[in-house]
Amino acid sequence: MRYLELSISRPTEDRHPMHEFVVAHDEYTVARQLYHRQYAPSEHALLFHVDGPVGSYTEAIQAVPSVIDFEIAPCSDDSFYIYVRDEVTDPGRALIDAFSQPGLLLARPLEYRADGTIWLAVIGPAEAIQSAADTVGETTETEVRTIGEFPSSSIDSRVGLTERQLEAVTAAVDCGYYEVPRAAGIEEVAARLACSTGTAGELLRRAEQTVMADLVAGGPF
Repeated sequence: MRYLELSISRPTEDRHPMHEFVVAHDEYTVARQLYHRQYAPSEHALLFHVDGPVGSYTEAIQAVPSVIDFEIAPCSDDSFYIYVRDEVTDPGRALIDAFSQPGLLLARPLEYRADGTIWLAVIGPAEAIQSAADTVGETTETEVRTIGEFPSSSIDSRVGLTERQLEAVTAAVDCGYYEVPRAAGIEEVAARLACSTGTAGELLRRAEQTVMADLVAGGPF
C-alpha cells in the first residue's frame, strides 16, 4: 500500500472562514483536524486542536453562518480543543468527495495552516491515491510532500505535537534537560520559553505523552 502527503492550496473564497481566520491572525499557527464524521448529507461534526488564544477565535466562530454548534476546551499552553457541528459547504464537500475513493484512508490529523495550505496524508492502493490526487488537482493547487510505501520512516513523529510543545521540547534538549545526568532543570526550560515552571512542565509532559503513545502504537521493532 502507498502513502502520500499533500499540501493543498485553495483559493481564498473556498477556504472555511475559520481557516481564513487562522491565516489572517498572526497569533494562530495551525488548526489540526483530529476527528471528522459526516452524520447527515449536509452536516458533519469535527474536533480540532488549535494553536492560539481562545478569545478572538470564539468571537469569530460565532459569526460563521455554517456553524451549527461548538464547544471549546482550553489547554494550559495557549491552545485549545474545539468540537464543531458545521454545515457541509460546496468546497468542503468537494474535498471530502475527493478523498472518499474506495479503499482509501485519510490519515489524521489534517493541518489547516497559517500559510493558507492544508496538509494531509492518505494511505491505500496506488490507484485510489492517484485518483484522489488527480481529482483535487483539477480545482486546487497541490504539492506532493512525501510519497512512498507504508509504513515509512518519513512519517513525521512530531505530527501530534502542538507548535508550543515542540518549542518546549526543543528548548529542553538544547539546554540539557534530557541529558543523563541532567545539565539543566525545568527552571531553565521555563526561562527559555518565558513562562512559568508549571507551564513548562505541562508542555513537556503533554509532548512526552504524545510521542510515547505514538511509539508504542507502532508495535515492536
